[in-house]
Amino acid sequence: MSIERSIWSWSQELHPFLRGWMVAMLAFIALGTVSAIWANPLFVRMTLVGAWEFPALALLAVLTGVFFALPNTCGLRRATAGGTAGFLGIACPTCNKILMLIFGGEALLLWFDPMRPYVTAGGIAVLFFAIWRRWRSFHTQEPHSPNEVSR
Repeated sequence: MSIERSIWSWSQELHPFLRGWMVAMLAFIALGTVSAIWANPLFVRMTLVGAWEFPALALLAVLTGVFFALPNTCGLRRATAGGTAGFLGIACPTCNKILMLIFGGEALLLWFDPMRPYVTAGGIAVLFFAIWRRWRSFHTQEPHSPNEVSR
């Protein structure tokens, strides 16, 4: 085995890990900034950050990275739904214009704000299920024979 061959195989094996790590870091930074979990000049949060929101953000980002590190295409809609629900759960409820239009200010704080941890947990569960399905479909794929015609 030549040195070029071993470097190429190493980079091919590490590629999904790097892709997942980059997506996780970008998701963490983007979701945390947009939801104003930390103070930033772009967005101002109108409600206090709960103690559960930072760990939920970290878990959401890690699961997003794991999803994108897996080499299969199934479960994208499920993962999108889980990620969206997770984001709506950690985001400031009064800053979200769509939620404000749907619920109104008083109902939003009275009804949706107490439900946000459950919405986040549900989103994380859906994203985890999408990862499990993607992992399972990746490991149960039958190897293709060389004579099989691709469709």
